[in-house]
Amino acid sequence: MIAFGLDLGGTKIEAAALSPDGAFLARVRRPTPGAYEAGLEAVAEALAEAERQAGARATRVGIGGPGSVNPLTGRMRNANSTWLNGQTFPEDLARRLGSPVRYANDADCLAVSEARDGAAQGHNPVFAVILGTGCGGGLTVGGRLVTGAHGIAGEWGHSPLPSPTPEETPGPACWCGRRGCLETWLSGPGLARDDGRGLTAEAVAERAAQKEAQALASLERHAERLARGLAGVVNLLDPGVIVLGGGVGGIPGLAEGLAERIRPHVFSDDWRCEGVRPRFGDSSGVRGAAWLWDR
Repeated sequence: MIAFGLDLGGTKIEAAALSPDGAFLARVRRPTPGAYEAGLEAVAEALAEAERQAGARATRVGIGGPGSVNPLTGRMRNANSTWLNGQTFPEDLARRLGSPVRYANDADCLAVSEARDGAAQGHNPVFAVILGTGCGGGLTVGGRLVTGAHGIAGEWGHSPLPSPTPEETPGPACWCGRRGCLETWLSGPGLARDDGRGLTAEAVAERAAQKEAQALASLERHAERLARGLAGVVNLLDPGVIVLGGGVGGIPGLAEGLAERIRPHVFSDDWRCEGVRPRFGDSSGVRGAAWLWDR
């Protein structure tokens, strides 16, 4: 059976059709409009084009995106694409498409894809992190997605930075209304803010690759904060693999040095865990979304 999925990002929408063995039969990208009705229309158009390219009808659709659906109300919450919050997005989209829709956080979709046949295949549990515009996480156990009783499992990005120094207290203001959330430190905007020169996170990484001292210092602080943040996840869940996705997660050396940085903060004398990059890169999100009906 051909599976259809869609990745709803902050700047782009990607729809895809996958064969049963995970090969792409269609891939369609559109810009994200940033408004609700226009967003629904853009998603519908992207999926229609994916259906045309695949030569098949989408009888059900998986969507990965920011935030999550409140299982009690059916309404979106916790999305940094704030135009989604409070909306009955999966229900409205299903009505427009004429097909059932299942929605999950984009980091959940990353975890599903990488645990199924990606860089985390054969490991258990798997914790997947997206470090990009925001900071999210997803968890699989036995290859199956864990969302929790209220659909917020993996939302580690809105926990406070552990063991903050005086310079890190109270921390930057977060869009969620709190201060010092991990997202304010570990996201792309957080890295750029730490560098303090008005550069993008990508530009900071490029300057670090050229051995510029200030950029290297910013990346060092970022890596150390990431280790502190993930150590709490390790002590609670003991994952076999941590997958680092997103633009910031792909900075050279970050995944490779992750375990050594986490180890001093872990309650174990022989802890081992790989930090890996997604096998499928930014395609993991849409692949995981397509398989949400198999979870």
